[in-house]
Amino acid sequence: MQDAINKFIDLALAEDFGTGDITTLATIPTSQIGEAICYVKEDCIIAGIDLAKMICNKVDTNLKVSFSANDGDFVGALNAIGKIQGSIHSILKLERLLLNCMQRMSAIATKTSHFTKLIEPYHVKVLDTRKTTPNFRVCEKWAVKIGGGVNHRIGLYDQILIKDNHIKASGGIQHAIESCIEYLKNNNLKVPVIVEIKNEEEFNIAKQYEVVDRILVDNLKPEEIIALLKHNSTHKIIEASGGINELTIVEYAKTGINFVSLGDLTHHVNSIDISLKIV
Repeated sequence: MQDAINKFIDLALAEDFGTGDITTLATIPTSQIGEAICYVKEDCIIAGIDLAKMICNKVDTNLKVSFSANDGDFVGALNAIGKIQGSIHSILKLERLLLNCMQRMSAIATKTSHFTKLIEPYHVKVLDTRKTTPNFRVCEKWAVKIGGGVNHRIGLYDQILIKDNHIKASGGIQHAIESCIEYLKNNNLKVPVIVEIKNEEEFNIAKQYEVVDRILVDNLKPEEIIALLKHNSTHKIIEASGGINELTIVEYAKTGINFVSLGDLTHHVNSIDISLKIV
């Protein structure tokens, strides 16, 4: 994860800085020293503080950086939570990247925390998905963890998730699972295997296979999941997904599932208002 974050910071800084910050070069002496304060303008679960420190260190190791809050803390509106002291040129170079990351990560952490608390009484865990911003996935999934959620697979390489398109293209769920077993054996590979099902027939096939660690019940209503589990008992871990939102998540949690996965955590968020002001 650390390597991925370092690579992200390098690429993001290069994208923004390019050949140089010509506005700052044109208006401020390169030797000027100063201080900037980080303000949070609305209630949130703050996230991205550790990342902000990494960004500051990457830009200028001589900067003095201090925060009064930690990732995962609740921060009330209109609070100053951090201070950066040192080169004004360095502060202005990192300002936008630092804020972009903290604003989006805090939004994701806040939303995840809200959903997690809604279903906490039912001992159901919140999972994220791969519906993330390209090249920002590692930070968005980091924010989900800060908010109390659990990371699903990071990419296409760390878990097998047999979805509807795999089932369709391979000729059916049974063939897809058996092909998966053969692939794991031939490649001496041991990774979690999740199978998406859309009806009772597919559920009963998937649950028979020892290789299947988790069954993903997709786009079924809560009452349909209750009926499915009632008449088709299994010891498999059950995950529900598909159009689940704030209004329906509790009803899904009551069905007896173990996980609920929400693309909503990362692709439907409004960034938290955070600013960095030179004083």
